Amino acid sequence: MIALLQRVREARVEVAGQVIGQIDQGLLMLVCAEPADSEATAEKLIAKVLKLRVFSDDAGKMNRSVQDVAGGLLIVSQFTLAADTQGGNRPSFSGAAPAELGRRLYDHTLAIARRQHPVVASGEFGADMQVHLVNDGPVTIPMRMA
Repeated sequence: MIALLQRVREARVEVAGQVIGQIDQGLLMLVCAEPADSEATAEKLIAKVLKLRVFSDDAGKMNRSVQDVAGGLLIVSQFTLAADTQGGNRPSFSGAAPAELGRRLYDHTLAIARRQHPVVASGEFGADMQVHLVNDGPVTIPMRMA
């Protein structure tokens, strides 16, 4: 799975002008499943994200996790993270999981996150979404979990 984490002061996702997911301080997690991914991959990703120390401690060092700061997670599906831009000017997205697998793994990722963390919001798989965020830092972390 591919994920792009952004430490945010606030973030929200809208579909058709309606806010469907929103957090205050926390992590915006854009996530893309790949064909070889499984439920175990999603579980490893969430375990890593929840413990990743990207929030500042009292000394200003990134020593706190989203759990430590009681922050939220906003998890949004984004198949374009699998873009291959090597040939031509139009990206190929053939590296993304087929829609059925992508939806299943996205739903599993949300379920695992909600079991392990108290504040989890989400986008809508396959929807035309508008994501609004205030990136804190800015801190943006790319991740790939196999």
